[in-house]
Amino acid sequence: MVRRRVPTEPWDQRLEDSRKEGRPENLLSREVTLSMVAIPSEGFSCPHWRSNCLSPEGEQKLDIGCACRAKGGTEGAVVSCLPGAEGRLHAHLTETSGRALSLESDKAEHLGRASTSKPPNDGPLWEEALVGKIRTMSALQKSQALEAIQRHIREHTQLIRKEVPNAGLQELLAALNLELKQPLEKTFLFHFYGLILRECACADLVRRHLAGLLELSHQSSGQREGIAVAVGIVSSTHMQEVWAALEHVGRTRFLRTVFTSSDSQQPEPDTHWRWAGSTSLLCYGQMAAHAGAQILPWVDNIVSRMVYYFSCSRYDNILKTSFLSATIMLLKALRQNSTPSYKFSQIPELIQCLLRILQKEPNFLATLFREKIILVIVGLSNLRPSLKPMVKSQILHTCLQSLYTLPPTETLRSSLPPLDVAPDVTALYRKSMQALDLLLQSLISKNKSVDELCFILQYVVDYVGLTEEATPSMLGHQIGLLMLLWRDKEPVTQSHAHQCVYFLLQLLTQQKGSTSKFVYLNKMKNFEANARRETEMKFYDLVKVLDGNLTMAQHTQLVLTLLRGLCSHNHLRCDLASQLLLMIVEDHSIKAEQVAEILQGLFQELPSIIFKNTLQTVMQAVSVLGTQHAQETVEVILSLCHPSERQVIPLWKALASNTQLARKVLTLLYMKLRLRPPKELVRFTQQAELISLLALGTIYELLYTQEYKATVRWAFAGVLVGLLTQLHYLFELDVVDGISDYQEDVLDGKPLSPCRTCLEALKGLFWTTNYWEVFAYLKLLRGWELFEHMETYTEGVTLLARAMAHYDCEVKAVLGQAVISLKSSEERDNIVAILIIAEFLNSHELTQYMSRRTVDNFLSLGLNNPNQLVRAMSLKGLSSALRHPEKVMLLRNRLAGLLDGFVGPEPKDVMGLMEILGDILHCLGTQGVGATSLRIAQHLLQLFDNEQADVRGGAILLYGDVLYSGGKKYQQALKNHAFQALVPLLFHLADSCPNVVMIPLLKTKLTFLRCAILLKWEFRKELFGKLAWGRGLSAENDVFIYTVESNLGNYHQFLMQALTYLSSPDRNLKQAAMKFIGGMLQDYFPDLCICLRKADVRTLRKHLEILKQDPDSMSRRFYSSFLEDIWELSQYVTH
Repeated sequence: MVRRRVPTEPWDQRLEDSRKEGRPENLLSREVTLSMVAIPSEGFSCPHWRSNCLSPEGEQKLDIGCACRAKGGTEGAVVSCLPGAEGRLHAHLTETSGRALSLESDKAEHLGRASTSKPPNDGPLWEEALVGKIRTMSALQKSQALEAIQRHIREHTQLIRKEVPNAGLQELLAALNLELKQPLEKTFLFHFYGLILRECACADLVRRHLAGLLELSHQSSGQREGIAVAVGIVSSTHMQEVWAALEHVGRTRFLRTVFTSSDSQQPEPDTHWRWAGSTSLLCYGQMAAHAGAQILPWVDNIVSRMVYYFSCSRYDNILKTSFLSATIMLLKALRQNSTPSYKFSQIPELIQCLLRILQKEPNFLATLFREKIILVIVGLSNLRPSLKPMVKSQILHTCLQSLYTLPPTETLRSSLPPLDVAPDVTALYRKSMQALDLLLQSLISKNKSVDELCFILQYVVDYVGLTEEATPSMLGHQIGLLMLLWRDKEPVTQSHAHQCVYFLLQLLTQQKGSTSKFVYLNKMKNFEANARRETEMKFYDLVKVLDGNLTMAQHTQLVLTLLRGLCSHNHLRCDLASQLLLMIVEDHSIKAEQVAEILQGLFQELPSIIFKNTLQTVMQAVSVLGTQHAQETVEVILSLCHPSERQVIPLWKALASNTQLARKVLTLLYMKLRLRPPKELVRFTQQAELISLLALGTIYELLYTQEYKATVRWAFAGVLVGLLTQLHYLFELDVVDGISDYQEDVLDGKPLSPCRTCLEALKGLFWTTNYWEVFAYLKLLRGWELFEHMETYTEGVTLLARAMAHYDCEVKAVLGQAVISLKSSEERDNIVAILIIAEFLNSHELTQYMSRRTVDNFLSLGLNNPNQLVRAMSLKGLSSALRHPEKVMLLRNRLAGLLDGFVGPEPKDVMGLMEILGDILHCLGTQGVGATSLRIAQHLLQLFDNEQADVRGGAILLYGDVLYSGGKKYQQALKNHAFQALVPLLFHLADSCPNVVMIPLLKTKLTFLRCAILLKWEFRKELFGKLAWGRGLSAENDVFIYTVESNLGNYHQFLMQALTYLSSPDRNLKQAAMKFIGGMLQDYFPDLCICLRKADVRTLRKHLEILKQDPDSMSRRFYSSFLEDIWELSQYVTH
């Protein structure tokens, strides 16, 4: 097919030839035709930009919003939302050079969806029915209808763009014998007009009405759009007539106003024809949209007319919008109907017009014109033939200048002129930059070569100097992307990437004049020659050059780019990114101001790192960064997310790789924990944002992190006091929701409330540091529940301190922290401190850490405290036995007298007596009661089987205290006594009265566990787990096994003790004895054969014979089940 840009033959011959070849008639003379297709790049005069706001007529309702965004086909396709995104070029260019891209289909799909508000080829719902009626009309009826509609349009032109009055229109339709019930569109009359003309077979009638249509006023936007719609519809069947009519208007009407300048003294042109050029542009766009398959023979002529009207018309907002709308319609038509082999001749001129619009855009963002123009250029650049370098150069220069010279994002909004509705400038800028991304991808995809890359890079490098203040950071992004290509699978790409980095750094070094960095730069020059040298040395030279030449913002973008490279599926690239990152951090290149942005970027990329060695190197870099900037690192990690989210744990673990750093981290968290603003300054909405709560949650998580186990043990005292005072602070804030409804055995994954987190952290502190005895003491006495209410909070602290003193749990360190807290100005600190000190006075280790005079001084300090509780506890401490040794003898004598109360057949007020004994034992503390403890233990053991449940429970609880009150001299004797109590205590775990086992402060389980601890059983921690949380027969069996296995060689004593309970009136105790004896006979039969004697077997048989006549069926079954075992046992026992 022969394509001719502009007909140049004589007029008559050209007209005849065009009719024969099916080409458009050109009604203009040779001279006029040449003037209409003047190339815009050669210069044309247009007024400068006047207003970028939407006109009242709605000229800017150009809909290209459905255009999709770039899909990011490569890792370098990074979209920036900051002014000065020249790094976006390298992001796409370096990633795509050396590998195949398939972006063309994306671009075509992207631009193909760009259209006006209603696609021209998709007619309204009523069009099909209306066309059907039109086709049934005679030629006379069509002519009459056209005359009526034409007259109606002329009379009611002011109503276009408004709802057409139903009354007048219905009269018109009735006169035409047409009835339409559907809602009518605003340009219905023009649409109707065009449909009738399209169906007319008479060319003269069509030409006459087209001439009349184009003679209408072009002042209002509705009139212009309506005319264009009608013209476009008619052109689908009468292209020659439409083309001739437009050419005639251009020659006779348009040229009269084309040279009227806004700067001249001539009067304003007739407003009737002032925007005739804009109407013509819309007409050509509609013609392209309706041309269908016949668009290709006409496309170059259509484009030439569009270029002409744009170039010669007065430039304003209306012209700009009309030209862009026409171009979009043309582009859509070409996408739908063109063939890949077709070559267009007028595309560069069309792009020049679009670039002229872009140049005239103001230096602020109020509309999406920049985005739409760039997207149209992308679509045009995909057409054949490929753009010449000069055209691409102009595109790059204009687009870069239009976006990169905008003010920084923080001042974009302030740079706007007064507008009725302020636009979202951030969103506008983001969309514009995304369009630029698409353009860059399109250019590089057309020519995937290093030469093309260098061609575009030169514009970026040249442009950096012009936009350094607005876009300081993206150069680091570019260098980072190029560095990641050093491990590309293509050696050529690697080589060019090395050279690009070198040249960029050389340029920076020369611009900054930093001659000291030339030493390192020269070492980088011959990368290929040094390929076999140590990689670390090359990295070292590179890092030195980067550190000396990049600004802080550029350096940050470089690091962020390397972080994004960590997520690649290319192992070599990930390894390179991690090694570079580590080298940069180790070189002390990261400043404190960069830490926040770098760690935030790392946190986003962390879940996507797939290679283990890469992750290890990154965590090593985090550790080094934490060593250099510990406080900033801790603060940033705290702010990344809620501490309960496990994604942040790897960062905390990285900071624990170094012992000193781990201690510094925990110290900083402790200091953050103490940042507690008064309740009056804390609003409800700010509670979750309190830094102390974030530190609290983090400490709770680190307690269960293996890497921090030793560090937590080191910081035990500080963490303990911090958690106790934090819980008191939360009570002050009244943040108590969810503290009492916590269930240990339910894992629902919900974050704990602040109070519950604090309490669980307090419990976890003892459990994870292996001070489980203290944890168990409070657990089995339900002491942890005391911390759930402000009213019992002090009792909980007292009980906790008592357990710590009893088991010598970090007494020295905690005492030191308590002394510091006692001097604090905070009341909560004083309360916690005095409660701990008062209980520690009973510790046998206290005098080793602090002299009595020092203790007196601190207690005296508490007497002047404004808090009543602090004063009372200080006074109580000053009257303790530690400070008054003479009280020890008095209390012991008093204790000996009280023991007589146990003697006699019916002791009076045993409960009151045991309460007094318990108080005396507590007051004596480490002084102990000596031999008296054995007498007390014996009396209490006899009360284990008392008929009153309260007496049994009280005796069992007090017995546990007595076992530890004899001092070292009587410790062995008390151990022997504890062994005698094991079987009774084991059976009383099944006591029929729930008060003995379940009520607070009376726990048979606790006394049984304390016996196991005193006897130093091997599995005492596991025993506690079963006592605290075990349920059912499995737990009972485990407790039985722990008891027996921890007392090898003592089976004889256990069995003899158990036999006495076979005659117990308590059914539960009796059943427990039967289970125990049955277990011994089944599981330890060989051992019993060795340790028992004939007399023991006879005793066993005697007790079992009693069960034979027992009224309880369970007892009789037990006898029947184990009678054979007893007989067999008697056969094996020979002595």
